[in-house]
Amino acid sequence: MFSRDSLSYDPLPLPDRSDLTDEQMAAAAQEFYEIMRKRHTVRDYCDRPVSREVIESCIRTAGTAPSGANHQPWHFVAISDQALKQRIREEAEEEERRFYAGGAGDEWIKALEPIGTNEVKEHLTMAPWLIVVFAQRWGQFEDGTRYKNYYVPESVNIATGFLLAALHHAGLSTLTHTPNPMRFLNDALDRPASEKPTMIIAVGHPSDDATVPSVAKLKKPLEEVASFY
Repeated sequence: MFSRDSLSYDPLPLPDRSDLTDEQMAAAAQEFYEIMRKRHTVRDYCDRPVSREVIESCIRTAGTAPSGANHQPWHFVAISDQALKQRIREEAEEEERRFYAGGAGDEWIKALEPIGTNEVKEHLTMAPWLIVVFAQRWGQFEDGTRYKNYYVPESVNIATGFLLAALHHAGLSTLTHTPNPMRFLNDALDRPASEKPTMIIAVGHPSDDATVPSVAKLKKPLEEVASFY
């Protein structure tokens, strides 16, 4: 994508411009909030398939996120292969067993009690898709030499937020999963040492008997999460 010979500044007229009235802006903001407030983390999936086309469109949306120096330091691996999902589940559950056996510490385990999680991660094989998010710590020019990426965690986090919103907007449920450590994902998915796995996202449709913990419905009010001056 990048070349040593094409790093100069070349401004373009703003190609896409939104032209909403104040009333339309207020309505659009409220409409999007109403869509996103219905997003729930789901651990119980049915076997209804999800087309690759939908997943591709949502990943394209993630790729429109802003990033440090526009280096776009992310890579998304989408997995529907059942055998590969099974391998990821087995290795993730191995890490989770250590986590729940004391690796996390008492305070962290106590904080998870209202969520109802444990070391069994059925969602990793039940969901029709897994999307593994990788952060690219450095990139390479066409000649193979490295260049530094900037604001990598911030950039990847923004792109992941775009992805979760796109998947929800498409009518899908998700679960974000972060086994620690996650280096086994590089081996399983043949990703280079320059990339660090940050998250596994299970994607699919909820089962008929899917539940969410009641505490998940408790959201901080606006006055606790925002200040206006």
